Amino acid sequence: MKKLGLASSAIIVALLALVFLTPLSSAAHAQSAAAPSGSITQPVTGTAANGSTFNGVYTITRFAQSNGQLTAIGTLSGTLTNALGQTVGTVTNVPVQIPVTPATTAVCSVLHLNLGPLDLNLLGLVVHLNTVVLDITAVPGSGNLLGNLLCSVTHLLDNGGPLTGIVNLLNQILAHL
Repeated sequence: MKKLGLASSAIIVALLALVFLTPLSSAAHAQSAAAPSGSITQPVTGTAANGSTFNGVYTITRFAQSNGQLTAIGTLSGTLTNALGQTVGTVTNVPVQIPVTPATTAVCSVLHLNLGPLDLNLLGLVVHLNTVVLDITAVPGSGNLLGNLLCSVTHLLDNGGPLTGIVNLLNQILAHL
């Protein structure tokens, strides 16, 4: 096994940044047969501007909270090859911690109000209002305090709300006692 030089290491880091900044596909969540139990394996591939390529796997073994953000903790293994297809270096079970972020920001529907035409006669003052449609949506995300709050509140009682999750967790804990 060759040791990686500074340039090769920089390319691997750059490729990892490119790969992990893109959303994961549904196939990426499939568990590999080679992965240890209780882990998920994600293929990692990338190509540098000079034609070098990296092919490997990232095995997520656990999740943790780091500086208030959810992170995936695991190991990276793979091979770096140059544009001619020659192996430049390999990495095996290198510890890697990557922040987990959602691929898209969901929008929560807070209110949809559809009023038909309205005619009022107030002591000789006639008011006519045509159809009015009012849609209010909330966008959750970093810095969107009101959007986060309203998205949480609008779905609070759906399917039993958080109580269902709490009951399931308590039952799982109870089963292990």
